[in-house]
Amino acid sequence: MRSARPPPERAVLKEVRVKTFLQLNTIFLSMVMEAIPFVLLGVIVSGLIQTFLTESFIARIMPRNRLLSTLLGCGIGVFFPACECGIVPITRRLLGKGVPLGAGIAFMLTGPIINPIVLFATYIAFGNDWQMAGIRAGAAIAVAFLVSIAISVLFPALPFRGAGTAAAEIAAAAEPSYAAPKPPLGTQLYEVMVHAVEEFFSVGKFLVLGALIAASMQTFIPTSSLIHMGSNPITSSLVMIVMAFIMSLCSEADAFIASSFRSTFSLGSITAFLVFGPMIDIKNTLMLLGIFKGRFVAVLIALTASATLVVSLLVGRWLG
Repeated sequence: MRSARPPPERAVLKEVRVKTFLQLNTIFLSMVMEAIPFVLLGVIVSGLIQTFLTESFIARIMPRNRLLSTLLGCGIGVFFPACECGIVPITRRLLGKGVPLGAGIAFMLTGPIINPIVLFATYIAFGNDWQMAGIRAGAAIAVAFLVSIAISVLFPALPFRGAGTAAAEIAAAAEPSYAAPKPPLGTQLYEVMVHAVEEFFSVGKFLVLGALIAASMQTFIPTSSLIHMGSNPITSSLVMIVMAFIMSLCSEADAFIASSFRSTFSLGSITAFLVFGPMIDIKNTLMLLGIFKGRFVAVLIALTASATLVVSLLVGRWLG
């Protein structure tokens, strides 16, 4: 009597499919679980900004000079321990409060890199060596400053989706309301949570979709095929930029992955990985597309990739 077993080839194929699905599922869940705490932190900070940060205070501390305001934007990320997922809603709220576009983008690009948590993780990942953490922070500030200055020149108006509505909301928020008394603290905290919940569901769907795409690319695109392309400084930095975008790692964890490439890639290309990934990846690209116009996002990505490439080549030449 014949056995009902499937042919060996079919059984092997089924086993491969199951393993592939499990790998995809593991990567997807790890990305989402890794990012959600920082998204929550980001939306809560966003709610605090919306409720407690007034336009008059921003006007007092924000320099009118484009270069100075951009430099300030590059530095304030030290005080916001948010990853590239959580930084997007904070940036949208700051821009809505009147922060100049250049300063807001500078903050968005540097915040996930120069905050103390990420720099300490980089220090640990590279064998308790502060040099790599310093190179990463310096390169990030250089890239963010160049990109933000270019963005502020190319886009004189805020490139929000539904710009007319956004402009009306900003203008309405900026009007003084002398008669309105300050609400009780309990009411203000309730408003913070309402804004946080709205922001979470607004950006959360893009996080989930981006994590699914990133996990799929990690599962079905072999990393070895990208590594073989890194035969010279330019192509190796480009490969690491692409890998950073595809892997979509949180900035608190990417240094541990980058350190594993030290025997394969140069210092410059590893710097490109550590700088570009926290600034632009699949997850926050989808979040950005939900907030800004598509042309703005495309220009932002192109400028960030170009500046990262140039800075990584300089790092490789001077420090490699």
